[in-house]
Amino acid sequence: MFQTDRFIEECRNALRETNAHAAVRELVDRAVRDPSQIMRAVGEPQRAGVNTIYKADDLTILNLCWGPHMDIHPHNHNMWAVIGIYAGREQNMFYRRDGHGLVRHGTKELNVSDTAPLGKNIIHAVTNPLDQITAALHVYGGDFFATPRSEWDPKTLEEHPYDVEHTIQMFEASNARL
Repeated sequence: MFQTDRFIEECRNALRETNAHAAVRELVDRAVRDPSQIMRAVGEPQRAGVNTIYKADDLTILNLCWGPHMDIHPHNHNMWAVIGIYAGREQNMFYRRDGHGLVRHGTKELNVSDTAPLGKNIIHAVTNPLDQITAALHVYGGDFFATPRSEWDPKTLEEHPYDVEHTIQMFEASNARL
């Protein structure tokens, strides 16, 4: 049974492992195997949003809900991450730096019960391709909100500092369309 407090404690303990990223991936993988247990603990997704479950300098856990057909432009995290889908579907487009900008580097679709580890240097864009909310546990190896990072204009692929407030506004715009 998924319990939020227990999950936080297990993730905190995993940070002491030699490979904390892999240890957290195992925890997220186990959690999303039974999505109904997560929904029982955090509620069924009703709105798009970035819901903080836990935040510290070395660990952030989010319940992230993408609105229908919502797109988030290319961005990086500058820390490792693990994503685990418990409702809907998430499409990731990966990029790599190439001299003056970014080039597409591949895609990965995540469905219910899928997990994906993202390395510290990963750059990706995310789309919810469905007519329903997609919900996922996102665990980051640092302070997601305070760590400086970049985002790229989706049309020009011009890099600029990541703007958390702009991203939150994108979630709110998605809710206005619901």
